[in-house]
Amino acid sequence: MAKGYWVGRIDVRNEEGYKPYAEANQAIFKKFGARYVVRAGTFEGVEGSSRTRNVVIEFPDYATALACYRSPEYQANIKVRQPHGIVDLIVIEGYDGPQPS
Repeated sequence: MAKGYWVGRIDVRNEEGYKPYAEANQAIFKKFGARYVVRAGTFEGVEGSSRTRNVVIEFPDYATALACYRSPEYQANIKVRQPHGIVDLIVIEGYDGPQPS
């Protein structure tokens, strides 16, 4: 079964105000079996627009990724984040098919 992912692009406007959101996510993500694949690493925007941070979070499957986003815990945490950052976020199913040889 293909994994599920959150792919986020973030601009944090207030670092101190954003910290409680990031800290609360730890318990939320643990509950849904998530793990960080990319978390604000060095990057180069080679095409299109970008934000200052990028994140990819892996979940056991697509349904779990959606359930985490829709959970009461995460929905409440969004309200903590909103005054302090702008986020573009998609929830996407991973690819589990043939790979180039």
